[in-house]
Amino acid sequence: MTAEQIIGLSLALFLMCFGTAGSILPGIPGTPLVVLAAIAHRLYFGAASASNTVLAIIVLLMVLSLVMDYLASMAGAKKLGATWRGVLGAIVGALIGFFFSLPGLILGPFLGALLFEMIGGSEWKRAARAGLGAVLGLFVGALGKVACCVAMAGLFAVSVILRSLNQ
Repeated sequence: MTAEQIIGLSLALFLMCFGTAGSILPGIPGTPLVVLAAIAHRLYFGAASASNTVLAIIVLLMVLSLVMDYLASMAGAKKLGATWRGVLGAIVGALIGFFFSLPGLILGPFLGALLFEMIGGSEWKRAARAGLGAVLGLFVGALGKVACCVAMAGLFAVSVILRSLNQ
């Protein structure tokens, strides 16, 4: 490995760590940033970078993490008794909460599910359970995204190192 390749891999892994943090923090596009770093590395280093197969797996993991995040919030709300209104409220609340940083991302799904359930005629206690389920689902989804980011970065690093050593 040349010094340029080591610096390139270090920069790509730094961006991937930033993307991993973005799986939890608002405003940073988590898994898409990891994919972008891998593709940029491949474009610059060519054959000394990750293989096409590894890049395809990384893209598939990104799609899986985004779908898993969406489904986890819905499943959490459903598991604790939300109707379709609560699930819709959790999604709307998460979208609105995104603009209010971390407190908004936590409170948004809860308040959205709570409000939509109460508008639909549910009693306060049942609506609050649906909101709690939405927040728990949000946390499970975030953990899944972090796991996917770590797997993506690890797979990328191993592929780059092995391909560079075999040249």
